[in-house]
Amino acid sequence: MSINKQSDIAADLQIGPTDQGMVRLYIEADGIELPLDFDPEEAEEIAEELRVAAEAARAIASGGNKGKPRR
Repeated sequence: MSINKQSDIAADLQIGPTDQGMVRLYIEADGIELPLDFDPEEAEEIAEELRVAAEAARAIASGGNKGKPRR
């Protein structure tokens, strides 16, 4: 599935620390449970990628930058 292809699938997302010192993204959709664990450094990299993607999406929505994220 392409990142730009829309889907009718709804999912729940939970994010939090585990008792093992990891950061867990827990995704549940259509009977599938997907726990994804990341060490804190990886989680910070993901958070930065989310921030950059949000910035790019905001630029697209406002008609500027054509989706090219700044780093």
